[in-house]
Amino acid sequence: MHPSIFAEKDSLQQVKQLLKQKDTELRQKFNPHKSVSHLLKEKSDFIDNVLGCCWQHFLGEHASQLALCAVGGYGRKELFPYSDIDIVVLLDSEDTSPYQEALSNFFTFLWDIGLKLGQSVRTVKQCVEAAVADQTIMTSLMESRLITGNATLRKALRQQTTSDKIWPSDQFFAAKMQEQRQRYAKFHDTAYNLEPNIKEGPGGLRDRQVISWVFKRHYNASSIKELIKYGFLPESEYLELVAALEVLWRIRYALHLLTSRCEDRLIFDYQRDLAQQFGFSSEHQEHNEDVEQFMQFYFKTVLGLERLNEMLLQLFNERFVSAKTVYKSIPLNDKFAIINGYLEAIDDTLFDRHPLALLELFLVLEQNSSIKGVRATTIRLVRKSLHLIDDAFRHNKDANRLFIEAFRQPRGITDQLRRMNRYGVLAAYIPGFANIVARMQYDLFHIYTVDEHTLFVIRNLRRFALEKHLDELPFCNDIFLLISKPEILYLAGLFHDIAKGKNGDHSVIGEQIAREFCIQHDLSSHDTNLVCWLVRNHLVMSMTAQRKDISDPDIIHQFAQTVGSTEYLNYLYLLTVADIRATNPELWNAWKDALLKELYSVTYSTLHRGLQNPVTLTDRLLENKKEAKDELIKLGIFEPTMLRFWLHAGDDYFLRYSADEIAWHTIAIVSSKEDELPLVLLRPQTQRGSAEVFVYTKNEEAIFSLSTATLDQLGLTILDARIMTTTDDYVLNSFLVLEQSGEPINELFREVHICTALRHNLLHHEVKTHKNIHRQSRQAKHFPIPTRIQFHADPLNRHTILELITTDHAGLLSKIGRAFVQQDIHLHSAKITTIGSRAEDMFYITDNQSHPITDPVRQEQIGEEILKILDATD
Repeated sequence: MHPSIFAEKDSLQQVKQLLKQKDTELRQKFNPHKSVSHLLKEKSDFIDNVLGCCWQHFLGEHASQLALCAVGGYGRKELFPYSDIDIVVLLDSEDTSPYQEALSNFFTFLWDIGLKLGQSVRTVKQCVEAAVADQTIMTSLMESRLITGNATLRKALRQQTTSDKIWPSDQFFAAKMQEQRQRYAKFHDTAYNLEPNIKEGPGGLRDRQVISWVFKRHYNASSIKELIKYGFLPESEYLELVAALEVLWRIRYALHLLTSRCEDRLIFDYQRDLAQQFGFSSEHQEHNEDVEQFMQFYFKTVLGLERLNEMLLQLFNERFVSAKTVYKSIPLNDKFAIINGYLEAIDDTLFDRHPLALLELFLVLEQNSSIKGVRATTIRLVRKSLHLIDDAFRHNKDANRLFIEAFRQPRGITDQLRRMNRYGVLAAYIPGFANIVARMQYDLFHIYTVDEHTLFVIRNLRRFALEKHLDELPFCNDIFLLISKPEILYLAGLFHDIAKGKNGDHSVIGEQIAREFCIQHDLSSHDTNLVCWLVRNHLVMSMTAQRKDISDPDIIHQFAQTVGSTEYLNYLYLLTVADIRATNPELWNAWKDALLKELYSVTYSTLHRGLQNPVTLTDRLLENKKEAKDELIKLGIFEPTMLRFWLHAGDDYFLRYSADEIAWHTIAIVSSKEDELPLVLLRPQTQRGSAEVFVYTKNEEAIFSLSTATLDQLGLTILDARIMTTTDDYVLNSFLVLEQSGEPINELFREVHICTALRHNLLHHEVKTHKNIHRQSRQAKHFPIPTRIQFHADPLNRHTILELITTDHAGLLSKIGRAFVQQDIHLHSAKITTIGSRAEDMFYITDNQSHPITDPVRQEQIGEEILKILDATD
């Protein structure tokens, strides 16, 4: 661009066109397989030219009086396609009146041509004052460079912000470490989210920038290549750092071009396009192999950056913060010493002479909580020595003993397993674990990679043992006290998903891998069987709680038979809770907590009573009736009054509702009149941690469909539905619901609104098609679940169980209800399970004569009708 462009009448449009042409040119030059560093610099140089010409034109005689400086990424000449352009105008005095209008016109023109500016206008003194008060401003100014104008002002700013005047390197380092801890916390201290932020997340570009800022602050270095000169990195590791940086740069560049905005999140919407750009194509895209391979490539890059970041920041701490300290090597044993609070190998040949020290190192860290970590030189040595962990090493009984001993320590297990994974030791020692390192699970309910999820499971299990976490899940802490061997639980956690990504049932294959491990590590027959059983059955408790009717004594008896003993039940309960909470923190709610506790309690009672003495339906019915009757009498409801309702309710009602629910229903029903129906009640907090919406009215078609459509439209998640018809043809429908966020309903006006809306719609037999506030997540469209319908026999031959698996969406249950009406099917209850975008619903149905539907032709007809309604557009 030449200054003469401003002589043209349409100079603004011409400059806009030049910017557009440059962006097109750079887009065409981009190759995802080649370095983009020259493209970043080329754009920065081009913007320098544009700003320089604009500066000369608008500032005129003041152009050499003030200084225009680039800061931030623009200052580093790292301009991505949609990066902000951060600039500082340095003033020669606080009186801006002589050039106020010129500056205003300058900035207005830059905005008008479409530049996304981050701008500030200050004197050198104001810059220094701002930098003293805020280290982020200091950081930005460190990377400032003169674009055009008064070089003296830029030089003065540089001189007045050196580390001997403000922010000495030790204080700057401490501030940056605090900032990094806060940044990491936003991402749950993990880089392995399935939609990672490649700039701000752990192991991302910001980590590399922190290294650069801290290093340059201390040494006033011009390039991070001087890390080699000052002995922080050998050239091989510097090249590893640069290569990892280039990968992230290429991905970020492609992401900007793909989204046409400054997007730094690798969200699902773009992962497949990026995978194909980077050469990860797959013939079997329905299995998401291309995306998984691309994301594994990304996560392994980040893993390397995390490791280098750990080493460099530790070395910086030694040089900058404790530079005047004379470090003494304090021998710990014949293999390790402690230097500045960090564990170091006694010499560079340690692992060659004693390969088992590669495991002993982590045990030493667990047993000495005062040690801050592993010294950088030893991390490097561990990485170089991984080849020593071969088959002979894995079969060495002393190595096996060390590994198991690490799981028996009272502290440090989670931290050291994370460290073992970060250094590559865990994958080297357990080859099966290498299969899940950085492996993503392409669904909406696992938000971490498999290895990260596994380590979160173990972390959650450890928290059950720690008093400081007692307030989180006190019941789990109580159960943990009954566990005789916590290491069995941790090993089950380690192996429960180890076969993910292999062809076949991961629970079955994982059991085989776990058994081989246990036998090799000389676990007793009892302990081996327990670990393997937990791996094989780690999903059984959550599936039973969420997909079966746990008020049915036969279901409980069947589950108790699978578990077999209270010992197995204790282990399985803790593993189940830890697993769900490590899958996705947002999936855990009061409903799941209460449901699993209830299943645990009734199963414990069944096992305690003895499997040979199961509770019969008659026992349960009489017990519930008696408890409800006693409660009602206390409340002033006498037997003749309650019997007016009870005589028509039927035995099934007393089996499927608890005594307190029966009492609540009875009071409402006997107090209501026919002209007040439909009766719609809401109890905000039930024993299962959810709200219960209860409907009592004369039986008509489509009540289930109208009810579910209304509740769905109100933004509620339906967890469970019980549908009954009395002998005098009234319906008793109960829906257990939570807010879509997973929280209970806790505001009175919300309760009233739900009841009013549902009663109105039932009275008028319609649900108006105004906006449905039930939100489907942005990610859900990337996880289409093929619809599958299966019919199962009810063990008691009372119902037919229709199992539906499909993509969850607004109005799903209402559509199913309409299909049942059209097919003349009676719905008796429903178990609603939604995991991410996946609906797994169980409907207990009969024909209109209340007989199970066993004819395969009839079942096929019902399935086709449901598919037809689900496929139809509303």
